[in-house]
Parts: sequence; structure tokens; C-alpha cells
Amino acid sequence: MAVRAVLFDLDGTLADTASDLARALNRVRAERGLGPVPPAMTRPHTSKGARGLLGVGMGVAPEHATYESLRDRFLGYYAEDLCVDTKLFDGVPELLGTLRERGLAWGVVTNKPERFTFPLMQRLDPDGGASCIVCGDTTPKAKPFPEPLLHAAREMEIAPRECLYVGDDLRDVQAARAAGMSVVVAAWGYLGDAGDPAGWGADAVIAHPREVLSHLSS
Repeated sequence: MAVRAVLFDLDGTLADTASDLARALNRVRAERGLGPVPPAMTRPHTSKGARGLLGVGMGVAPEHATYESLRDRFLGYYAEDLCVDTKLFDGVPELLGTLRERGLAWGVVTNKPERFTFPLMQRLDPDGGASCIVCGDTTPKAKPFPEPLLHAAREMEIAPRECLYVGDDLRDVQAARAAGMSVVVAAWGYLGDAGDPAGWGADAVIAHPREVLSHLSS
């Protein structure tokens, strides 16, 4: 069945947000007299948000006594400098333009909270080209549950089986499969620590955004 809409994860798929998130983390470390952690250390954990970055940068998990206070400081710093170095990945603007030319809808389904996602998308997509934006707190459950993807399909009035999801994390594949959508892994993204993405069960692992176009019909 031909694809009528392409849905994208945000961090690590549509946009490279790693530097701005790392800056917020390093401001938290600086408050505590710690030196900055290098981007190469934080980048693979970017898609996990505060939980992943505080884990690698501060050695704390959500159950730790100081986690909530560190998370609040981290998110506050991130909100201050939300889009300094963040940009769409190379090839993404051209891909979105091609989708528009072909009359195909596109949207964003992310676990990033609304308070960050909407202002960031206003910077990245000033023309409002996205047909839907579904955030981590839009639905009661976030990815890897299918609810956010199903919400996006309903909002666009397109059947899930006619949607292709593009993401860079194992939970993206899990959510898409549970929602009955086709899914490809963005190998240019952060990929996390879930092993070889070739084993995640996606339809394909692609190396460049333009390769999305080859998965628009089956």
C-alpha cells in the first residue's frame, strides 16, 4: 500500500539537538564544580532526554534522591538555549520539500515534552509545514507504546498502515510496529545503546534522508 504520510522522530532523526542538550548538561555539571563532558560521550544518549543525559553526565537514575532537582536544573537551562546549535540534519529540508511536492503529509512524533517541542518546531519549521506534532505528553503513554503514533494518524485522518515512521531508537521501531506502521531506522541519528539497529525489526536501516523516498510504496 502506498504511503500517504511520513512521520518523524525529532531528536536524532529530523533535527540534531545534541549540542544544545549537552550544553545544558554541562551547565549543571559546572554548578557542581565538574568539568564538561565531551559531546562524543553524550551524543548517543540524546534521544533519551533528561534521563539518559543525567545518567551519563551525572551518574544518577530517576530513583536517585537528587534526580528531580538535577532534572529541573537541566531542563531549565535547556529551555533558555533551546535552539542555538540545533538544526535539521543535512538532507532533511530537501526531503520535506519533496514530500510537499508529491502532496504527501509529514509530521512529528516525539517523546520530547510540548514545552520544548512546539517552540523548537517554530524555529525549525517556521512555515508550519508539519501536518501534526505529537509530543511525549500529548497522550497518556509515550513511545515505545503506539498511542502517540495512532494519535498522529487520527489527527491527519490517515490510516496507520498508510504511514511510514522514521526514527533513530529501538523504541521508535517498537512503537511503529505496535501501531501497524511501516518503519525505517535513521542511521544518521543517535541510535542509543540497544545494539545493531539491523536487528531491531525495522523495514530498513537507511543512511541518508533521501532514502526515505524509496520506501513510500510497497
